[in-house]
Amino acid sequence: MRLGIVSDTHGDARVWDELLSGPFAGVGAICHAGDLLYHGPRNPLPAGYDPEKLAARLNACPLPVFVARGNCDADVDQLLLDLPIQSPYVYLSVEGLRLLINHGDTTTTEQKWELARRYRVRILVFGHTHEPFLEQRDDAILLNPGSPALPKGDGTPTVALVDAEGVRIIDVRTGRIYRELRVRLP
Repeated sequence: MRLGIVSDTHGDARVWDELLSGPFAGVGAICHAGDLLYHGPRNPLPAGYDPEKLAARLNACPLPVFVARGNCDADVDQLLLDLPIQSPYVYLSVEGLRLLINHGDTTTTEQKWELARRYRVRILVFGHTHEPFLEQRDDAILLNPGSPALPKGDGTPTVALVDAEGVRIIDVRTGRIYRELRVRLP
């Protein structure tokens, strides 16, 4: 089991190609926490902004892609995509590892912990802030992979990888580990 975790691509087709040939090479599936195609009214245009091209790349992706609806995802986006944008949650079980994916724009951190507990998931994936977050409390992990297209905070473009040895947030430019939680999964 090896999963690629991403959020907030905001229409950047260039970064999607980089992810598939870089950090996501060898993953079995990709989990996307929303804000796929549109850059949003408060965001600048990403360097590789081409929502139509990104939609075509998502449709052609040889891997399963599981997507939770973000606050910048509109009904019209679904017309371009052959994969469902699920709302507001994606619940996923992979080889005994339970994940809940939500964009995270309508919940506080404490509410996210409560959702993880209530739905008995090991990892709750969220996005929205464009800043990486990785923390464990008891048996639950909250994970925000950051954004590879419009990173905030220190400006490092990031995604995450989940495998049997834990969770790693990866710097997309260098491939280096940005943050890591070494824990046996599932």
